Amino acid sequence: MAYWLVKSEPHKYAWTDMVRDGRTIWDGVRNHTAAINLRAMKLGDRAFFYHSNEGKEIVGIVEIVREHYLDPKDAAGRFPAVDVAPVAALENPVTLAAIKADPALAEMELVRQSRLSVAPVRDAEWARVLEMSR
Repeated sequence: MAYWLVKSEPHKYAWTDMVRDGRTIWDGVRNHTAAINLRAMKLGDRAFFYHSNEGKEIVGIVEIVREHYLDPKDAAGRFPAVDVAPVAALENPVTLAAIKADPALAEMELVRQSRLSVAPVRDAEWARVLEMSR
């Protein structure tokens, strides 16, 4: 299983929307690096759900429930989408400030490439964020 981080602005699609919907398409990604990451996601992979702009914190975990397919909103047919479903909310959100303050997370893509909307998360980073959320 691989780990990821997906970002959403809470005023557009918040964790509460994810929980309410039970499953959603993760679409609208137009950055080529983020698109490569979407294509690499496999069924059963997990991703942190991150509130960007407002909150700037990891709030939950989702599971990839459908591997990449063409984003139906992309008329050019170049960019992928995946489907995700909620797994669990974190006990306590983990803020970007807390992540940046932790030397163990200095190389996390969220820190290194802060504007990337879909990013890989290393096993040790995943475990550390979960530890921080308790």
